[in-house]
Amino acid sequence: MDKSEVFDVIRDNIEEVLPRVTREQIRMDGSLVDLGANSIDRMEVVTFSMEDLGIKVPLQSLAKVDNLAGLVDLFHKHLHESA
Repeated sequence: MDKSEVFDVIRDNIEEVLPRVTREQIRMDGSLVDLGANSIDRMEVVTFSMEDLGIKVPLQSLAKVDNLAGLVDLFHKHLHESA
């Protein structure tokens, strides 16, 4: 799975958790906070995405992520480490 496919998984979960956000608003350089996500929304997006990708990422790694590109990179890295 490449990074664009990982982004698609995350974007699909953002659309599910934040239905008021349009697909066009979800950009790699943006953050979940920029999209209006509260802490519960952010955790749901992350948890649902990890479930869809079949990975587990330590919380301390997630704390270092500040935008969607960072989340994509982190998930992509864990996908390939577990393969």
